[in-house]
Amino acid sequence: MTIGKSIRLERIVNRDTGRTIIVPLDHGVSVGPIEGIADMRDAVTNIVAGGANAVLMHKGVVRCGHRARGRDVGLIIHLSASTSLSPFPNAKTLVCTVEEAMRLGADAVSVHVNLGDAAESRMLDDMGRVTEAAVSWGIPVLAMMYARGPKISNEFDADVVAHCARVGNELGADIVKVPYTGDPDSFAKVVGGCCVPVVIAGGPKTDSTRGFLTMIADSLAAGGAGLSVGRNIFQAPDPAELLKAVTAIVHDGKSVDEAMEMLAQG
Repeated sequence: MTIGKSIRLERIVNRDTGRTIIVPLDHGVSVGPIEGIADMRDAVTNIVAGGANAVLMHKGVVRCGHRARGRDVGLIIHLSASTSLSPFPNAKTLVCTVEEAMRLGADAVSVHVNLGDAAESRMLDDMGRVTEAAVSWGIPVLAMMYARGPKISNEFDADVVAHCARVGNELGADIVKVPYTGDPDSFAKVVGGCCVPVVIAGGPKTDSTRGFLTMIADSLAAGGAGLSVGRNIFQAPDPAELLKAVTAIVHDGKSVDEAMEMLAQG
């Protein structure tokens, strides 16, 4: 690993715990200016106040809100895009380059690949090109790896998720993001098949804070390296307070009960 990549990784991964809390804010392309991210500066300010390690966004909104009212936060620029308006929403295409992300001040870049989709081969080709360029520039790559297509009956199946994670690992990602499989034992299989950090996605917004925190704690117990979660954080009634509880679990080793108590007192 180059010195440059090591330095940039430490801007998005806590050097003491080896874990990270990433909050994606890229939903404006896929579904529009939904609740929680209509004002990007407010969204980032709340995220920073809660102690997240990094935010993830598309190139055009870096100017609208990467620098929060407070301390800096790691910046991951997302290179992939598709919209819910398309007849093929799972077919991601590259809309930014590694070089452009570097010029914007990115600490890392991210790509999204949906295995099983009809456009899988193109997305894999895109990822290969991104990781090649990223090596040249010494910038980390986060790979969002999902199984979505006609042959996929259960995208949360442990074997399927492990396959997704391994593809991201093998094609050069420095961090792999996959769905949580539902329990620590099955997720340990996913983590065990990778030699790079694995973080969990959030999925649809949940109404159970305890369930959300338990999912995070269980993924860590299985060897996970943290989370990359958007709506379950930025659409929370108080994103900063929720993130403080998440931070207590991820970086301070607190239990779910202790984190819930923090929220009750907050």
